[in-house]
Amino acid sequence: MKALGIAVAAVSTQNTIRPYLFNFRNPPSPRTLLRSSLPLFLPALKLKGFSIFSAQQPPPPASGLYAGVTTMVEQSAYLPSSVQVKDHIDITPKEEQIFNRLLQVVEHYNLGTQLRVAGGWVRDKLLGKECYDIDIALDNMYGREFCEKVNEYLSAFGEETQGVGVIQCNPDQSKHLETARMRLFDVWIDFVNLRAEDYIENSRIPTMVCKYELKFGTAKQDAERRDLTINSLFYNINTRSVEDLTERGIADLKSGKIVTPLSPKQTFLDDPLRVLRAIRFGARFGFILDEELKKAAADEDVRVAIADKISRERIGHEIDLMISGDQPVKAMTYIADLKSFWAVFSLPSDFEPSIPDGCDRLCVACLDSAWKLLNLIGRSSFSDDQRRLCLYAALFLPFRETVYRDNKAKKIPVVNYIFRNSLKLKAIDAETVISLHTVTKKFVTLIPLLVSKEDIQVLEIDWKRDTIEVPIASKLRILTGFLLREIKEFWRVALLLSMQLHPVDIVSTSFSNDNFELDKRNGIFKEVENAVRTLGLEKVWELKPLVNGKEIIDILEIKNGGPVVREWQQKLLEWQLAHPSGTAKECRDWMEQKQSKRPRTE
Repeated sequence: MKALGIAVAAVSTQNTIRPYLFNFRNPPSPRTLLRSSLPLFLPALKLKGFSIFSAQQPPPPASGLYAGVTTMVEQSAYLPSSVQVKDHIDITPKEEQIFNRLLQVVEHYNLGTQLRVAGGWVRDKLLGKECYDIDIALDNMYGREFCEKVNEYLSAFGEETQGVGVIQCNPDQSKHLETARMRLFDVWIDFVNLRAEDYIENSRIPTMVCKYELKFGTAKQDAERRDLTINSLFYNINTRSVEDLTERGIADLKSGKIVTPLSPKQTFLDDPLRVLRAIRFGARFGFILDEELKKAAADEDVRVAIADKISRERIGHEIDLMISGDQPVKAMTYIADLKSFWAVFSLPSDFEPSIPDGCDRLCVACLDSAWKLLNLIGRSSFSDDQRRLCLYAALFLPFRETVYRDNKAKKIPVVNYIFRNSLKLKAIDAETVISLHTVTKKFVTLIPLLVSKEDIQVLEIDWKRDTIEVPIASKLRILTGFLLREIKEFWRVALLLSMQLHPVDIVSTSFSNDNFELDKRNGIFKEVENAVRTLGLEKVWELKPLVNGKEIIDILEIKNGGPVVREWQQKLLEWQLAHPSGTAKECRDWMEQKQSKRPRTE
């Protein structure tokens, strides 16, 4: 059989459309491909272009790096226009209360401490945005010690003291500073000391393990040890002034650049999580990543450090912020471009089926397709959690049937491993995304039936073949009802995801009608949504049984429940779905009639 190549175009960090080639030695037939549930085939996907061609019938020639692969549309590199940055910081009344109280503590105990608000608060304030994340950097004492002084002051003046939480430093997981946290005027404040870190490298160790010696530093040393220049700015509470000690923080903020204060490779090796933070801020603000920064982020040593040196909880937190933000596609594209995808979304050592090279691009392509449709439908029509898990489910759609074996040789979806092990996110998140993948596949088979304008003559569904004998229209209501009960409030998310698999113009290679195809999928989504409402199934998962388990046992004249009772509960639910206006008496009468025709069950 001829080898098959699949070219998928994905948006690079410069908004240049790049094709990626996937080769399969034993490809399915085109018909099978269109209908396949194999994890890496996405029939409906058309991200800036999607084409299928035989390796022995090559695509149109391309030039340069991508010669031999279908070349998609080239777009000019995107450069942000200058960013509006304020020349001063406006302090809110609440912030004024907090800052005055901190200065009172310093003055009362003659501490001589310079208080500086660090990082994101300063950046956001200069951009004219509100920020409620206040981090205070101290030049001559630890955060825990200063919090104790604050409580001592509160107690001396008859005010209620506050609890102090301390997060210990953990250099092995790139957490170099002890952080103290307390609540003032109903706002959580973090306190850390200014830092200067000396690194003694053992260059013979390829992962560049370092020994850390932590000591108090100057404000300039601390600024240079920050992740990015735009996050290295201070607001000095004592002098009420902005301090740009790297001498480029404000300039980079104005020009929209993501740059590290010191050498990017050393900055990332000090704390590899900074790679993800650079990506997140670049995507969030639409800023350009510095070329040297990108080169360092893609370095093998840095990628190894991301995989081995950072706690998975910290990685998961950063990814969650990206997925929940306003630019999830750009963020994931950066991760793929910087070759960090598999360091972040690590897979178990053994899984099946195998995945082709470039699958990270396919994941981003799925995310992009779902994101566009989500915005067209209206993000506000989904809850925050539905939007978030929809995007995770889209990102991992290529893995929907990829599995690995646990210690008991049980097959487990790889998606579960990514959520529970790679990102350390909640178990319920993994369960919901896996359920979405399962229901999405089922939804695809129902879509043609739900949008059909003609009377359905035959209704065959492979995931539920046996139902009670009812007219086909009633059977469609039964099948749709069961499907919605399986996924509950997330049924619209599953429907949106099924649009990625529903075969609409799959073999089209024209890229001039992208918006038309997106509109077409949106139209199908609306049709199915309206069909569900017409069937009266919007909250079918709240449907209560007309006949309970005890009544079933009495009708069957058996002593205990078991498989027979569960079987009848299923059939009675089917009857209810087929007869939405039916009464409890009618339901019992139907059951008694059916039961009378069957041999008595002991």
